[in-house]
Amino acid sequence: MKMKAAQISKPGGDWELVERAIPEPGAGQVRVKVEACGICHSDMLVKEGLWPGLQYPRVPGHEVAGRVDAVGDDVTQWKKGQRVGVGWHGGHDFVCEHCRGGDFAMCVNRKVTGIDFDGGYAEYMIAPAETLARLQRASQFRRVCWRRCRGARHRRIGTSRNSVCAADGIQDRGAWPRKG
Repeated sequence: MKMKAAQISKPGGDWELVERAIPEPGAGQVRVKVEACGICHSDMLVKEGLWPGLQYPRVPGHEVAGRVDAVGDDVTQWKKGQRVGVGWHGGHDFVCEHCRGGDFAMCVNRKVTGIDFDGGYAEYMIAPAETLARLQRASQFRRVCWRRCRGARHRRIGTSRNSVCAADGIQDRGAWPRKG
């Protein structure tokens, strides 16, 4: 089966709308049927080749809202059809000094959605199961996709998720999707 994706094939390259095989999730991974994906200025890192070690072609997009479409082996916490968000944080190693101190966003081996692996500018994407967040049933996909990036900004600038975020000036009073 095929899907459409918007990719960049080389640093400074043009956007390309391509057909790709729908990816299969591996162990510990989830395939997400993308319903919406926000556009973030940091997607320019992929477009212009400004991230060290970036491999092409790459599908950007780290503000993703969608539904679980398939799960890989060893994934028990997610089921097909669940509403999920995928954000900037694409994984961590759990063992470096930062991770052992609870600061997973600063992991020396961190992964970034849409940079280290293909993101949400596609009909489907694969994400590590531990990086997904459950979305509230009443949330509209197009309204929550941009919030998937918010956590990284709050941690980076030292604010809480209930404060006004200086990075974009929009309040996020209690709308953050929660697990549980």
